[in-house]
Amino acid sequence: MVPPKKKVTKKKVTKKKAAKKAVAPEKKIKAIKNAYTKSALYAHISEDTGLARKDIAKVFESFGDIIEGHIKSRGAGEFKVPGLLKIKVNKKPATKARKGVPNPFRPGELMDVAAKPARKVVKVLPLKALKDMAAK
Repeated sequence: MVPPKKKVTKKKVTKKKAAKKAVAPEKKIKAIKNAYTKSALYAHISEDTGLARKDIAKVFESFGDIIEGHIKSRGAGEFKVPGLLKIKVNKKPATKARKGVPNPFRPGELMDVAAKPARKVVKVLPLKALKDMAAK
């Protein structure tokens, strides 16, 4: 004999309506005709945020120290400012001196190329958000 099957009742799942998030109106940013000096930049940021100018200066100083720690030798070698830019260090090897190289600017002439020591080159690359800002 087979035991009778139990009835399985399905629970009703109530769907919760997602609360609509209040979307803040987009901030209108004016074009700035002349580049800011250091003190003008600090003044503008302090006016915008309500922080003291000295605090803004400390933040920038700390920011510089963080970047230095990242790009220093034995550091990470790169630093990202989220959404804006990426700072990275490329290590270029030394090159030997060469004689009798064709001159690319004057065909038919030969030139000498001087030796260059090994060096580190800092590159600043824009990220997508910065490119979008420039495109507006």
